[in-house]
Amino acid sequence: MLILSIESTCDETCAALVEDGRIVHVNVTYSQIAEHNKTGGVVPEVAARRHAEAITQVLEEALKQYGEKIGVLKNVKGNENDGNEEIGKESMKKIMEGIDAIAVAQGPGLLGCLMVGNNAASALSLMWEKPLIPVHHIEGHLYASWLREKDDERAGGDGDGDGDDGGDGDDGGDGDNREVEFPMLILTVSGGHNQLFLMEGHGKYKLLGETLDDAAGEAFDKVARMLGLGYPGGPEIQRIAANGNEANGFKPGDPFKYELPRAMMKNEHADEFNFSFSGLKTAMRTLILNLKVKGSNEFDQALPDVAASFEYTVCDTLLKKLRKAAELHGPKEIHIAGGVSANLRLRKMLEHTFASKGPKSDKGKPREIEIHYPALKFCTDNAAMLGSVAYFRYIADPEKYSTWENSVPNVGLKFH
Repeated sequence: MLILSIESTCDETCAALVEDGRIVHVNVTYSQIAEHNKTGGVVPEVAARRHAEAITQVLEEALKQYGEKIGVLKNVKGNENDGNEEIGKESMKKIMEGIDAIAVAQGPGLLGCLMVGNNAASALSLMWEKPLIPVHHIEGHLYASWLREKDDERAGGDGDGDGDDGGDGDDGGDGDNREVEFPMLILTVSGGHNQLFLMEGHGKYKLLGETLDDAAGEAFDKVARMLGLGYPGGPEIQRIAANGNEANGFKPGDPFKYELPRAMMKNEHADEFNFSFSGLKTAMRTLILNLKVKGSNEFDQALPDVAASFEYTVCDTLLKKLRKAAELHGPKEIHIAGGVSANLRLRKMLEHTFASKGPKSDKGKPREIEIHYPALKFCTDNAAMLGSVAYFRYIADPEKYSTWENSVPNVGLKFH
C-alpha cells in the first residue's frame, strides 16, 4: 500500500511517499529554519505564509521524484523534466494510479500552518478519489524509528549526516525489516512536545508522563538564545559543547562543571514520569547573568562548559525517568523520537544507560531491551512518519476511511 503523506504543523512543509508503513520511496522537506533564525523562533503568521508558498512545489517535487523512480518520468534533475516543468497529464495519471491513500497531520500544531496541509490533502483526496487518513503529529514521531529508505541497504538512512548536529555525521538510524516487539517505551522529545508513552500495540498507547511546562527542545532554544547562539538551539548547544570555541582553545565543554537542578526527581515526584524544565531554564539564566558580570572574556571562556552542563542535565533528567519507567513496565524495546533525539549526547547516554544489561526483572535478572532511534532525517518533522502511522491505521479499519470526509485542523488533537 502506497501512501502520499503531508506535514505542515509548524515550520517545515513536507511530502512523502511511503509503502506499507516502512519503506520510504520519497521524502521531501522544505525547512523554514533560515527564516525563523532571524527572530530566534517560529512566528506563526510567517510560518503559515511560507507553507502556503511552498506546498505546491513540495508536492510537485515529491511526485516528480517518485515518477522518476518508477520510470514514468526521466531524470527530473536534467533530462526531459528539469524540475521546472509541470508533470504531463498522462504521467500524472500513472503516478496517481499507484497511490492508494492520502495522509495528513491533522494536529496538534499552529492553526494557520495546519490549514495549508489539511486543505491540500483534502483537495487531492477528493480530486483523486483516494481515502483520506488524518494523523496525529506526535503519533507520527512514535513510528519514525522503523522507517527505511527504498534504495538504502543500510538500516534507517544514508549515514552521510550533514554535519549540522556538531557530531561525527553518523546518521545513526536503525529502521529495518525487523518485526517490532511490543510493549515498547517511547520517549518523544522536541521543541513542542516531551512525552513518555507505553505502546502495547499499533494504536494502543498509555501516556506515562509529559512536560508540565517547557518541552526539552523549547528549553534548548531558549537557553541558546540566552547564550547568544543561533536557532534552532539544540544543534547550536551541541556544537559548542562538543567543539568548544576560540576563547577556550576549542576544547570540549565539561558537562560536570556546573551543577544544575533536575526537577520532578525527588520526594513526592520521585515515582512520577512527568518532566519540568522551567526551573532549569531559570537556573541557566542566573548562571549566565553571573558569568557576564565577570566580563565578556570570562563568559566566552565558560561558554562550552555552560553548554555542556546544560545539555548533560537535560539528557540525564530524561533518561533517569526513562529507566525508571523501564524498570516498572518491562518493555521489549525502547525508542526515542523527535528533534532532540538527534542529539548525540542523548544517544550515547541512552546506549550507556541500557548497555548490555537493562533494568532488572522481578527475578533479579537483566532484561533484554533493544534500543532504537530514527535516522537523523526522520528525527525532525517529516511526512514519512505520517505515512507509517496512516498505513497501520488504515489496515486496522479500512471501512472507516471508505467515505470521504474533509480533514479539519485540530490544534489540540489528542490520541492517547
